[in-house]
Amino acid sequence: MTMASPQKITPFLWFNQEAEEAANFYVSLFEDSKILSVVRHGDAGPGPKGSVMVVEFQLAGQRFQALNGGPTFKFTEAISLLVNCDSQEEIDTLWSKLTANGGQEVECGWLKDRFGLSWQIVPSRFFQMMQDKDPKRSQRVMQAMLTMKKFNIARLEEAYAQA
Repeated sequence: MTMASPQKITPFLWFNQEAEEAANFYVSLFEDSKILSVVRHGDAGPGPKGSVMVVEFQLAGQRFQALNGGPTFKFTEAISLLVNCDSQEEIDTLWSKLTANGGQEVECGWLKDRFGLSWQIVPSRFFQMMQDKDPKRSQRVMQAMLTMKKFNIARLEEAYAQA
């Protein structure tokens, strides 16, 4: 398998047969993203000759690999991709695209895309608010967050700023 030079740790995602479709979808969502390589099955298999086996891709500079491994394993919420967003517009855009065509809104900034992969679409500011030295402020932010599916930055900031 000839892949681009590896990073130390690369997330490896197991799909049934949607690795290339998913990788193309994901790279369409983020800047500094692209397909790096596609490895196809050869004469030795195990899949049909010419079909996609592994796709290496980059999302916002981070490398990933996706395997068409068949139906043996499914994604669970035990692993998710967390995206730090700088604006409500970015949250809204990613949320809309990732939940489209069979994706599922969950809660507290979590969603599942149409391939079953879990994502956390979170405002970067959220973690700063949660680490505030005033426990009342962080508690109000937590309570506001627990009422949301998609994060609403204005509502979080309002809870944070209450006297």
